[in-house]
Amino acid sequence: MRRVRGKRMMFVGDSISMNQWQSLACMIHGAFPRAAHTTRRLGLLSTIVFPQFNFTLMYSRNAFLVDITKEKSRRVLKLNKIGGSVKQWLSSDILIFDTWHWWLHTGRKQPWDLVQYGKVRLKDMDRMVAYEKALRTLTRWIDQSVNTKRVKIFFQGVSPDHWNATQWGKPELQRCSGERQPFRPEMYGGGRNLPESILENVLGAVRKPVHLLKITALSQLRVDGHPSIYGNPRKIGMDCTHWCLPGIPDVWNQLLKETLIRS
Repeated sequence: MRRVRGKRMMFVGDSISMNQWQSLACMIHGAFPRAAHTTRRLGLLSTIVFPQFNFTLMYSRNAFLVDITKEKSRRVLKLNKIGGSVKQWLSSDILIFDTWHWWLHTGRKQPWDLVQYGKVRLKDMDRMVAYEKALRTLTRWIDQSVNTKRVKIFFQGVSPDHWNATQWGKPELQRCSGERQPFRPEMYGGGRNLPESILENVLGAVRKPVHLLKITALSQLRVDGHPSIYGNPRKIGMDCTHWCLPGIPDVWNQLLKETLIRS
C-alpha cells in the first residue's frame, strides 16, 4: 500500500476480472481492517477509495475489451475499435486487462448480433480468430497511444474452468461438484490451453512493456476452488468458472504485487 499511495488501479474485463478485483479489496481490508473506505458504482464502473493511502481501486466491466455498438437495433461487436473506453482507462496508473470468458457464448447469452472487422460484417466467425483480432486491436492501441512510463499495463492471463471432468480422469463426475482437493499436474489431461497460447503470442509482439500474470497452469490444478452449486443462494445451477473467495484470485493478486514491486 505504500508503493501504490496516490495511485489509481483499474481492473478491466469480465466477471473473472471482478473476481480478482473483489479479492484484492478484501485482502487490503484484511490487512487494514480499521482503514476507512468508500464505495461507489456508476454504470459499469465500480470504485473503492482508501483515503488513508489516497488509493483508488476500480473495476470496469468490459467483457471483450473492444467496442459493442448498437446500430439499427442490432448489436455489433467491432473487433478493431476500442474508442469508447480509452479515456476512462487512461485515468489510471495501473491497468489490469482480462478477456476470454465470453468469447465462446452463443444463443441467448451472446451479447452481440453481428461481428465486424474493418468493413466486413459477419453473422459469426471462428471465435478463436475473433479473440485474437480483438487482442491485437488492444495491443496496437497500447503501442501507439499509452505512455507506459506513467501507466503500467498487466494482463490477467486466462482463467481456466472445470466443466469437463474427463480432463482430470473422472468422467463420472458432474463437472467440478464435490471436488475437495487440488489434483497433481500429471492428473490433468486437458492439454495446452489454446486461449492462453494466443494471448502469449499476441503479447510477445508488443513493443511496450506489458506484464502477463501467468495464472492458467496453476489454476488448472484447483478443481476444488470453484463455488460449484454454492455460488447461488438458492443452489440452482453450477459454477465451475468463477472462484471462491478467499481462494485462487488471492494468489493471482500475490503475483500482481510481486510483479508491481519488481517492475
